[in-house]
Amino acid sequence: MDGAVGALDALPGVVEAVDGRCEVLFDSGIRSGADALKALALGARAVLLGRPYIWGLALGGTDGVAEVLRSFLADLDLAMALSGYASIDEVDASALVVQDR
Repeated sequence: MDGAVGALDALPGVVEAVDGRCEVLFDSGIRSGADALKALALGARAVLLGRPYIWGLALGGTDGVAEVLRSFLADLDLAMALSGYASIDEVDASALVVQDR
């Protein structure tokens, strides 16, 4: 929705509001490993792959889904390595740089 708060911008507030009472899963616009890395750094426990999963299914059935998942995990691995992380468990908010607007 134009003008609405972006899901990624709202994520830290959601994580803070639930205060550990439940897991926060992020499913909004995840298309790359870098997208996932950002959501995880902002406190999501996991990310979901709605559209990429469906695109893989539509184009190649179960083999297409497997290819999407392999490609996504490789991209996440690359994003982590380029950011200096060896494990997803190391990722936190320090992975992001917040600049004044």
